[in-house]
Amino acid sequence: MNEDVHRDKVLNLLQAQPEQDVPPGINALVEAARACHGESVRAVLFYGSCLRTGNVHEGLADFYLLVDDYRSAFKSRTLTFFNQLLPPNVFYLEVPFEGHVLRAKYAVLTLDDFRKGTEHWFHSYLWGRFSQKCGLIYVHDDLVAQQVQEALACAVTTFVARTLPQLESPFTARDLWAKGLSLSYRAELRTEQPDAAARLFDADPDYYQKLTDAALADTPFPVSAETDLDPRRYQVQIPAHARRLNGIGWRIRTLQGKILSVLRLLKGLFTFKGGVDYILWKIERHSGARVEVSPALRRFTPLALVVIFWRLFRRGAFR
Repeated sequence: MNEDVHRDKVLNLLQAQPEQDVPPGINALVEAARACHGESVRAVLFYGSCLRTGNVHEGLADFYLLVDDYRSAFKSRTLTFFNQLLPPNVFYLEVPFEGHVLRAKYAVLTLDDFRKGTEHWFHSYLWGRFSQKCGLIYVHDDLVAQQVQEALACAVTTFVARTLPQLESPFTARDLWAKGLSLSYRAELRTEQPDAAARLFDADPDYYQKLTDAALADTPFPVSAETDLDPRRYQVQIPAHARRLNGIGWRIRTLQGKILSVLRLLKGLFTFKGGVDYILWKIERHSGARVEVSPALRRFTPLALVVIFWRLFRRGAFR
């Protein structure tokens, strides 16, 4: 009963967030993505750098399409199989809009898998992403909206509970988010710089401070706040054995995540047109590392990917 009450604090905070104006270009991308999957789409979430900056013309918009069922979302049995085997499937989209070409990357996941991923998955792939601020920019009905917001609340509480044992007291809300996001980034094949996690908190510190206060009420560990300090500091009591187990868990997530990231990229060969160019652009954008791939090598995409990742790994593009 108490857990539900505490999680409601996070849920209420998420539901109280004012609706953001959605740029027309984002609407155009969302409509194009929805058209690819028909009536199966229950909700669309908008997240990532384009949400924070509002610049849709130069960046790559990131969406999650939450569908009712993979079979109804895809005409292809192959795509259905891969989305069930290793969710999510990821697609690249380009839309002409007012003299520009807008670009998006979107993932497809069932609403049920989204809820499981934010609350129960061992790996941080979903609860690490969606503990962050995001926008619900399309929803089929009020019931679906409630289900998505509950899943987002689960992502926040899961993220906080699995980050706390990695912190030393006293800590601030910024410490918590910087540490947890950094751990999540390391658990994937990501190219973000070391200070990227802290910058995300700094983009909206009031929001993350309020979210921290709400989420710390729903943890398995006793937490106290020093409210007379600015920034507010927290003390948490965590047994040594719990810290050790948590550390082992994050080391396993890091290994597991690298493997899953490579498998998802290889799976992307079935969903991305120009996948090699996209991967090179994405890595160069985040890390500054550039690898040239010969035309002959491009004809053998799996081999090209192996060569790309080996060269970039040696240059330190991945962290």
